[in-house]
Amino acid sequence: MTANRPATEEPRLTVTKPPRRRLRRTLALALPVPVIGLVLLMTSGNLLLPLRQVVTIEAKMASKRDFFQDPVVERLLMKHGFRVHITNMGSREIAKQDYEGYDVVFPSGQPAADLISRERARANRPVLLYRPFVSPIVLATYRDYAEVLTAEGVAKRQQGSGGWPMYYTLDMRKFLDLAHGRRKGAQRDARDGYRWDEIDRNDLVHNGNKILAQTSDICESNSAGTYLGLVAFVEHGNDAPDSEAEAQQLARKIKPLLVEQGPPSAERAETYLSPDGHSIAPISVIYEHQFLAHQIRHQAEQGTTDDERVLLYPSTRFVTEPQLVALTGDGARLGELVSTDRELQHRAMELGFRARNATGGATSDELTRFLTERQIPVPTTSSDDTRAVLPSLPLLEKMIETVGECPDRTDSR
Repeated sequence: MTANRPATEEPRLTVTKPPRRRLRRTLALALPVPVIGLVLLMTSGNLLLPLRQVVTIEAKMASKRDFFQDPVVERLLMKHGFRVHITNMGSREIAKQDYEGYDVVFPSGQPAADLISRERARANRPVLLYRPFVSPIVLATYRDYAEVLTAEGVAKRQQGSGGWPMYYTLDMRKFLDLAHGRRKGAQRDARDGYRWDEIDRNDLVHNGNKILAQTSDICESNSAGTYLGLVAFVEHGNDAPDSEAEAQQLARKIKPLLVEQGPPSAERAETYLSPDGHSIAPISVIYEHQFLAHQIRHQAEQGTTDDERVLLYPSTRFVTEPQLVALTGDGARLGELVSTDRELQHRAMELGFRARNATGGATSDELTRFLTERQIPVPTTSSDDTRAVLPSLPLLEKMIETVGECPDRTDSR
């Protein structure tokens, strides 16, 4: 009789998968290099990603480099196969210096772009122009200075949603009169312009400097050149000069109003937005997008707007039209992209620009909606404002050279 033995299970053979890292190492030792690369792409999940060629665009840009150096814009451009390498300089400097070897140049206004277009046309090398957004020049100041000008009858608060306004309308004729020594019908020596402490009845600003708007270097900057054109228009009875003699005489007349020159416009805005800006430059000529971008960023980070800093919108105004000048085929592809791509246009709005729509019109309604959604006051322009006209390009160049005593850089091409 056999003993009852407990039933036992058959032994099982278990095959374990080697760790993925070990598999890669084993394959690397056994396979040639091209196959290794293919296997690693498969195991990492990157095989299906598109292999896009990235084109590096060589560019010269002025203040509108703010847009192309934005990290979000850089990512969007990379998605479309573009990387933009920027050489930074002022708008007139871009036009006056050599731009061979560049795909695009992007001065901040039309005069510099026209200089480039004419130069290329003479050489039978035409360019393509793109206008992806606009940004008017404005006079950036601080609330206490704006209120001094308001009490003087030189500025007027724009209507807002209540509380302290962020925007004022500046009567350019009255503002320039103060610099000429004219005040409320009384004239003193024209060389003895009024100073802040002479009109500050409520002792708000404690500043004995002359009442002037400080600009960037007029020999290099579009914002300074545009402000010169604006001042010239007002000083010439709301008209542009017609002859070289007229232009030269007018330039000498307005030169004392424009001697406060400084760094490029982007740095002028940085000074204005710095903690020490209030004491350095009470009124600075900058672009609207630089101010709006600051307010959008301030609201996003701190939940409120920066109520110390405000804008003066000249009653006589000139909207700057920055033009991206495409010099090569790759440059034209970039210009077309930034002018039509909805994501890039929306990002331009987030950076304070008035983006253009597909038909070329400025989309002010979209900017209004965008600012309103973020509880940022919206600037308004009056139908009563005077639209300034710049002198013809040759005359404007003569005036800039006279006021700024600019060095001749035409031989640097």
